Amino acid sequence: MARSPSEDEAAAIAAAIERFRGETAPAPGTEEDAIGPWQRAALLEGVSAKVTVEKSEGGERWLS
Repeated sequence: MARSPSEDEAAAIAAAIERFRGETAPAPGTEEDAIGPWQRAALLEGVSAKVTVEKSEGGERWLS
């Protein structure tokens, strides 16, 4: 049967995992990266994804 790791071994494993995560994590992005180019263009033009638009034909309403 396999034995459980000691407290020191468990701490060493946790530290190794954290070190690996820190070394392989992607670089933090800038604020501009958080918004895609299409969304940025829409925001700059004042276009909202929840604006209600009325069709001229039947008076139907839909969300753009």
